[in-house]
Amino acid sequence: MRNLGYWIWVVLIGDGEKYEKDFRTEFGKVRGFGSAHEGTGHFWLENLTGFTSVLLWIFFIVLVISLVGEGYDVIYARLSHPIVAVLMGLMTFSSLYYMKLGMQVVIEDYIPHGNLRILFLVLNTLFCCVLGGFIIFALLKIVLGV
Repeated sequence: MRNLGYWIWVVLIGDGEKYEKDFRTEFGKVRGFGSAHEGTGHFWLENLTGFTSVLLWIFFIVLVISLVGEGYDVIYARLSHPIVAVLMGLMTFSSLYYMKLGMQVVIEDYIPHGNLRILFLVLNTLFCCVLGGFIIFALLKIVLGV
């Protein structure tokens, strides 16, 4: 229930929601460090990669449990199967991308603006790409039998 002052304002001036006060300073408006309107997409992408990572990690854990006590040849044969290799590659991509998105949020929230923030964002992306490259290379070596 709105108070009487609000209704007087609406009658005399107009709809109060159109005249919301912007509490940023003029300098803050010029710098443009406001919302980039990308938070929702980032949130959904992070949740989607988290969900797919959980499903693929369940597959990986079941695979590892099924290989306990097996010999080298059985493990090698199982890991070199194309479906298993594709699922392991997807698990790698999904988990590393989820890690990149999560660390990106932490870096953007807690590192002040400037060159240090950009450096950490680049290092975050580079670390995930290099680690993913090594893992995919190892998977390809197993699958191709090199």
